[in-house]
This record gives sequence, structure tokens and C-alpha cells, in this order.
Amino acid sequence: MTPPLFLLDDLSAAKVGGQLVLTGSEARHAVTVKRLAVAEEVLLSDGRGRRVRAVVATIERGGSARGGGDGDRVGLTVLSVEDVRGADPRFVVVQALPKGERAELAVEVLTELGVDEIVPWSASRSISQWRAGEKVDKGVAKWRRTAAEAAKQSRRSTLPEVAGLRSTTEVCQLIRQAELSLVLHEDAADALTATVLPPTGSVVIVVGPEGGIAEDELASFTAAGARAVRLGTEVMRTSTAGAAALSVLSALTGRWA
Repeated sequence: MTPPLFLLDDLSAAKVGGQLVLTGSEARHAVTVKRLAVAEEVLLSDGRGRRVRAVVATIERGGSARGGGDGDRVGLTVLSVEDVRGADPRFVVVQALPKGERAELAVEVLTELGVDEIVPWSASRSISQWRAGEKVDKGVAKWRRTAAEAAKQSRRSTLPEVAGLRSTTEVCQLIRQAELSLVLHEDAADALTATVLPPTGSVVIVVGPEGGIAEDELASFTAAGARAVRLGTEVMRTSTAGAAALSVLSALTGRWA
């Protein structure tokens, strides 16, 4: 079984035989949820590609006698250090805001499947809307937390970037800057499976809301350089369509070879 992965912001000085310490929420999770014991192996990542395999050397329990307090500390001895390169091309999913818990599901599954960046999009037909100000900040923060947890679950060495909320105009700017941009649309003539991907750069995949992409939005995206494609004959929910598209494209690039 693959060892559990924990996030540690700074792994720049990690070297074989060296010592590292988990503190805060990651140590609390290691002690109270994973119930790590001395001599168990773990994985560590800084979220930017550095991956460390280590073994638990010491466990100090803070708070109550049963552990779980803010003073928990896990001492680790480094076994190996690896720098994982990012994949090419880079996949950017523009995700229209789903409703309720489906937003977390979309972010979670996209992260597990290897997305490089998630861009929340305020589509005109989105049932859920983040109003300007505090709600936007909370929404983005929640997506980032969900992505971090999903990255740990899937043992990813890099965290996907979660951008701030984008308008349709701002999504058009992303499309213009990308090597290839695709809009998932049920009435598109071209199949996603026939897509020829660029060897490098960024590929933008736009996923519409439950009510579908509005005609004026689709027109704006295609005018900016995007191409409409379909996944198949079935109509998927917005929370699963992006994951299905990402799976197809990952297979086409050889990421899963």
C-alpha cells in the first residue's frame, strides 16, 4: 500500500538522512487520523513537485493525553528525495460554478485525475453564484482546500492551481493565451476523442453549468479561438463532464501510459 502523503511547505533543504518535522494540522492528522507509529513510512510534498519519502522517527503528542492537540509533532528521517516534473501539455479546466456539494465533487475528481489548474467561472446560467466580496473569497478558499485534500489522497506531488473567480470576458482572455481551447457542448459536430493535442503549452477545457452554456457565451468563446467538442451522446452533469474530458485527454497525451 502506498504510504500516506502529507504537505510540508518547505522541502528545499531535504536530503537523504536528514531530519524533518511535521507540526500543526498535518501533524494532528498524522497522529489522530492516520495513527502513525514509529518506523512507518510516509510521503511528503511541498505541492510544487518535490517528493520526499521518509520514515517516522519520533511522535510527540500535544494537547490531551490521547493526542490531537496543536502541539503534536512528528519527527521524520528522510529516505529519498525526488523532483517530479510537470506534465506537458498543461491542462486548465474552466469550471462553471456547480450547485451545492457538486462543486467540491468536481474539484476533488479533477484533482485526482491530474488537472494542472482549475478556474471557477461565473456562467450566466450557473444556479450557484458567488457575489462579489467575502463570498468569492470563501468560495475560492474552499475549492483550494478541497484540491489540497484530494491531492494528498491521490498522492500528488503538485497541487493544482485554483484561480480566482473569472467572468466570461476573462475566460476569453485565457482562451486567447492557450495553445488549444475546447468547449464541451452536446451539439458540437467534433468528437473530443478526435482532438489533436499540442505537445507543450496549455490546453483549456471549458465546462458549462447545469443549464448549459448560453449561446452568447459560446459565441464569445469560439470567437476567441475555442473549438466546441462533444463527449458522446449522453449529457453529463457539470460536476462530472470535466473529469470525463480530462480522462480522455490524459489518455491521448500518454499521461496514463
